[in-house]
Amino acid sequence: MTRWLAVVAFWAGALLSSGCLGPVSLHDAVLGYDETVSRLEQQMLLINIARLRAGLPGHYTVTSSIAATFDYQTNAAILGPFSDIGINVGISAAENPTLSIVPIQGKEFTERVLTPMEDAKFEFLVFQGSPIDMVMRVMADGIEVQNREGTFLRFLLNWPTHPQEYEEFRRIAMHLSWLNTSRRLFVGRLSFVETTQTRLSTPPNAGDIQKALEKDWKWRPTGDGFYELERRVTGRVVITNYDPRTLSDPEREALNSRAAKNPGNFVLVDIHPDHPGGDFPLLGALKLRSLNVIASFVAADHGGSQEFNVTKDPRTGASGPNPRRALGIEVTDQPPSGTLPNARYRGRYYSIGDTRWDHEAFGLLYQLFQMTVTDVSNIGVPITISK
Repeated sequence: MTRWLAVVAFWAGALLSSGCLGPVSLHDAVLGYDETVSRLEQQMLLINIARLRAGLPGHYTVTSSIAATFDYQTNAAILGPFSDIGINVGISAAENPTLSIVPIQGKEFTERVLTPMEDAKFEFLVFQGSPIDMVMRVMADGIEVQNREGTFLRFLLNWPTHPQEYEEFRRIAMHLSWLNTSRRLFVGRLSFVETTQTRLSTPPNAGDIQKALEKDWKWRPTGDGFYELERRVTGRVVITNYDPRTLSDPEREALNSRAAKNPGNFVLVDIHPDHPGGDFPLLGALKLRSLNVIASFVAADHGGSQEFNVTKDPRTGASGPNPRRALGIEVTDQPPSGTLPNARYRGRYYSIGDTRWDHEAFGLLYQLFQMTVTDVSNIGVPITISK
C-alpha cells in the first residue's frame, strides 16, 4: 500500500507540475514576443538608415498581430507488476506562433513616412523632458527667420552641406537649450478666449443657446442689447522667452494668428529682445521634417555631408552636451559588443554610437516612429509567418 501511495503522490506531483508549466511559459512568451517586436522595429530603423545611405529608398513593415497556440501534454504510465511498480511520466509543451506583418505602403506610407511631423509631436517630446536642442537637431529641417513685421528674411537649413546656415542653426539650438535648462523658455500651445459680438433685439432662445454649446460657444450679455459669443480656443505651439499666459486674450490670439500662417509642421519661435536671452533675439519658425527626411539626415552623415563641431554663441550660457552628430551611427565589419541596437545590412553592421546622447537620440527616433502609427487593419493581404 505504501508503494501505491508513493506512486499516486508522484503522479499527482507530475500533473501539478505540468499545470504550473502553462502560466510560466505564457509569461515568458509574452515578454519574449514583446522584446522581439521592439528589437525588430529598432533594426528596421537602422536598416532603413543603411538603405538611405546606400542611395536606396526606405521600406518599412509593422507587426500587425501575433497569435500563439500553447499545447501542454502530460503522459504517465505504470509499468511492471504490483510488486515492482515503475512510473513513466512525460511532460511536453508545444508553441505554435503565427505572426502577421504588413508592409507600409500607399496611403499609410505617405501619412507615416513622408508627411512632415505636426507641431504637437515637437511639443510632446520637449514636455516629456527630451533636450530641446536634441529634438531640434533631429526633427527640424531648418528655421525660417522673419522680421517683427512678419516679412520673410531667410531660411537657415539644418544640413551640414550648407555650413554657414548649419552653424547658425546649431547656435540657436544651443541658445534655446540654455534658456530651457535655466527655466526661462516656454514651449506649449497657446490658449485664449475668442469672442464675437452681435446686437440682438431679443435674448437668445433655448435653441440658440443649445446650438452654441454644441460648438463650444457660450452666449454672454454685454448690455444695451449687445451679446457676445465666446469660446476657449487651443491654438498652435509656440516657443517663447516669456510666459504667454501673461498676455491678454487678444495678444495671444494675434500671436496664434501669426503662427497659423504657416502649415502645421512649423513651430513659431519668438525670442523677444525685452526678455531673458533677448540679446540673441529671433522671430521665425522651425520647419519640422518627415520620418523619411529624419532618417535621410542621419544616414547622410559621411563624406561632404558630415556634421561638424559648432561652438556656442558668446551670448549663450552653459547649455549641456553639444556633440558633433545629432545621432551617431557606426558602421563596422564586426557586430558591436554589448547590447547596442544594431542591424546587419549588406555584410556590415549598423549600430548607434555608444554615448548617452546617442542612446537618447535613438530613443527619440524610435518614439517618433511609434508616434506616426496609422491604422493597418484595412490592409488587404498581410504577410503571415507561421512556425
